[in-house]
Amino acid sequence: MFQTKKRAALICAGIFLAAASTAVFFSCKDKAQKIRETTYEYNQEQLGILLEKKDISEETRFAVIKNIAQNMLSQKDYPGLILFLSEWVENHPDDKYNAYWLLVTANTYLEIDSKPVAEYYFERIINNYNDLMITSNSGERLSVHFMSLQHLIQISQNPTNRISYFNQLITRFPDKVKITELYVRLALEYEKEGEWALALRAFRQFLAQDDASTIRISDLPNAFANARQFVDFYNSSKNWTFETLDELVAAVKKAISTYNPGQLDSYKSRVNFFNISWRQDENSSNPQATFYASDYMRGNRIRFNDTLDEISTPTEAYLRTWGWTNSKVWYFYFRKINFPVDPKVHGNWEWAGIYYGDKM
Repeated sequence: MFQTKKRAALICAGIFLAAASTAVFFSCKDKAQKIRETTYEYNQEQLGILLEKKDISEETRFAVIKNIAQNMLSQKDYPGLILFLSEWVENHPDDKYNAYWLLVTANTYLEIDSKPVAEYYFERIINNYNDLMITSNSGERLSVHFMSLQHLIQISQNPTNRISYFNQLITRFPDKVKITELYVRLALEYEKEGEWALALRAFRQFLAQDDASTIRISDLPNAFANARQFVDFYNSSKNWTFETLDELVAAVKKAISTYNPGQLDSYKSRVNFFNISWRQDENSSNPQATFYASDYMRGNRIRFNDTLDEISTPTEAYLRTWGWTNSKVWYFYFRKINFPVDPKVHGNWEWAGIYYGDKM
């Protein structure tokens, strides 16, 4: 009985000490938090008093506002920071650092995932304020306009606006950007807007860069091949195209039936015609110069299906043929031409390539 009571007493004492320790811990934690809050409020108050002085220099005023802003950021007081900087810019239109304060404001909106509002502020900086050079904590000199344009490229979904941003980066900051990549991205934005002549010019500028053929762009793996094809197709005669798929297929079938390899070769696309297996990427090889139908028709009876293959679509078509030398089965690949820059051939059809073997 005595031992039982003793153990119970010890347990109660332990519980009491644990509870007391917890209370002390939370009490200390609360006190530390209150000290930090009091220190923060005091610092902000003192900075506010300093900011109101009449004889404060521009440089000191900049440092004071920056400290106030950084203190708010450390507390994640994003609404307070936005209000403070917005009111400052509105009430002090002659502050030469206003472009920077708006940059901080825009970045704060990004921090709270309000991209449309951030875009408005970045645009405001570019359109309404002269550029401003700011020294970073590492000592690097940074352009407010350049930083704003970089952000705008990332968040803007408007092709017209993106065209403006790319052009500004290329013309104003050529030494700070990957200009080869920007040319091809600019060309793609022009395509979205139907500005085909400008897209052609941008593709040509891209191809003229020394590193165009070797550049690696993660989301544009075939940038060089696509640009090369666009420009080459524009410069070509395009006399191998047919107005309709039926006309093209009939011509190909006739050339095969009459054993006329020269005529068959004349129907090949002169730009990026490919002959590959189903496992290969059509951009990985361009053996057009060494491909002649006569090399594969000699001594063989070539046949073809009466109808196009079931995998054909309104823009792509496949015709199964067989009897060729080496690979017995070939699928002729026909493609509808998407090239609005030249209305004469846009919507026509071309024989674009061959897939060897039965489809996977």
